[in-house]
Formats: sequence, C-alpha cells, structure tokens
Amino acid sequence: MKTFVLAAALFAAGTLAASAQQLAPSPTLDAIKARGHIECGVHLGLPGFSFANDKGEWTGLDVDYCRALAAAVLGDATKVKYTPTSVQQRWPILQSGQVDVLSRNSTITFSRNATLGLNFQGINFYEGQTFIVRKKANVKSAEDLDGASVCVAAGSTEEKNAADWFRERNLKVTITNFQKNDDAITAYDSGRCDAYTAGVGALAGQRAKLKVPDDHTILTKPISNDPQGPVTRYGDERWQLIVRWVLNGTIAAEMLGVTSKNVDEMKANSKNTEVRRLLGAEGGFGAMMGLPEDWMYKAIKQVGNYGESFERTVGMGSALKLERGQNQLWTKGGLLFTPPFQ
Repeated sequence: MKTFVLAAALFAAGTLAASAQQLAPSPTLDAIKARGHIECGVHLGLPGFSFANDKGEWTGLDVDYCRALAAAVLGDATKVKYTPTSVQQRWPILQSGQVDVLSRNSTITFSRNATLGLNFQGINFYEGQTFIVRKKANVKSAEDLDGASVCVAAGSTEEKNAADWFRERNLKVTITNFQKNDDAITAYDSGRCDAYTAGVGALAGQRAKLKVPDDHTILTKPISNDPQGPVTRYGDERWQLIVRWVLNGTIAAEMLGVTSKNVDEMKANSKNTEVRRLLGAEGGFGAMMGLPEDWMYKAIKQVGNYGESFERTVGMGSALKLERGQNQLWTKGGLLFTPPFQ
C-alpha cells in the first residue's frame, strides 16, 4: 500500500512538473507580442523561396512559412519583418537574437545542430544538390564534369558536398567559391566556371537570372539529399514548439484536405477529430502553447496549406514549375509527413 501511495505521489509530482514546464513563459514569444511583428531571417533573394520585388514585397515558400507563423502567433500574416541573410551571415544573425526564426534554404546537418547552438524544427523542402551547365557542353551527368571548374557559394553545404563527391570518385574538379550565391552564379554566367552547383530548387530560381536562361540545363540526378526547414536558437522550448507545430500544421492541413478556401466550412462542420483539433474547434491545443485556439485556422485561412503554398511559389503554378517529387505527401509517393495532432 505504501509503495502504491509513493508511486501515485511521484506520478502526481511528475504531472505537475510537466505542466509547469509546459506553461513556462517564452521570452521570444513575449518579445514578438510586445513589438507586434515577427523578425524572420530569409535569403538575400532566391526566386520561389524568398524574393523581394521592386516594391519590397516578399514572396516565396520560405516567406509563406514566416507569414503562417505570424498569422498563428499574432493573428495577421502581414506582421513580419524580413531580414535578408547571406550564407555567412545567417547563423550569427539568428544566434545573436536579431531574428526570431531563420526561414531560408539551409540544409539540416548534424554538425550545425550539434555545434552552432541551433535547432532545426522540421522539413519544409526536400532539396537535392545538382549542377547547372551549358547545353552546348553536352554534359549529361556529374561524372562528365571530370576536369571541369565549378562555382559555388563559400561556406555552403554544397561546397563540401561537391568536394566530397568528386574526391570519393577520383574525379578532379576545380572548385571556386564566392561569398554570395549571386556572385557565384554571375561568375558562371560570365564563363569563369563550367558549372554552378546548388540545390535543384535554388538552381531553378537562379537560372532565371542568367543572360540567356534557355542556353543552360539543370542535371536531373542529384548528388545529395539536403532537407531544409526553419531554424531557431537553443533554449526557449515554448517558441521552438510553436515554430515546429505551425510547420506541421500546414502539412497536416493538406493531408486532411483543409485549404484556405474550405477552412471555414471544415471548422464548422467537419466530424474528423484531428481536423477539429487542428482548427481549434476542440482539444485546447492553442492553450498548450500560449496561443489562441484558432492559431492554425488563421494560418491556413490567410496563407493556405503546404500544397497551396508550394504550388504558387515553386510548383506548376509558379515561374519555377517544379514538380512536387520528394516534396509530395507520403501518401502520394513523396517524403512529406507530419506527426498527428493528438
């Protein structure tokens, strides 16, 4: 009997401790609410992912995530300030607290997670590194680049991937790095390199910047798998929870058939328990994070689900016209999935 009582007391204490941890305040969330907007680090300018037009209006897959986060946290997808970051600047800017979250094409790696004081909060794009080459060079695969020169951004995952890949196959290439992706693609366009390497999504956007885009082709076979997603600093678990589950929510919405067009009807009439939890009709999931119960309803209503965002920013409805491929839902042959809202 004493053993049972002790066990029950320990369980109750553990439950209270878990509740206290769950309700711990978030300095980041408090700062966001006080200033009235989210500080989001993005790419310097990558069409389809994060790109500002002449009016300073930002669009792209990564930008859409920032907007969804703002809608969930502040109720308004426009409450975002974008900070363009280079490959070299992105980590210090996040580490210093200048931005609340980094949403730019940055590959998730072990060493970055273990040594930079950063946490990756999920995958919003399955990237694969490949090369853009001139059509007249008749290069069909990366193996055909033996003896060639390759332009790449310094300090990028692609720089190390390319060096490792060619060395492991005893192929010799000259890798020339540049401080910015734009500098690297400009150097390639001017003839300083035989190829330029980056992720296939990035290459699709950057090819549009070339003098004659149709003179160049992107090799279809990737040399790596480079998953990318939003990044936060170590600590402030409440904020990390929010960043992670807003991303999960956009993916779950597509999985469950919830769109920006039908979200009102789904919230009012759906009998699916997971849909109702997602949209705040039941479950109290918002309160668990210190957000309104309609946090994901607002994100989906104002920005859309993952599939809607993909289609208009990088998919067939965009200038990039990328197929979903690995970024399709796992139920449709892709890799995209989310844990359940339970």
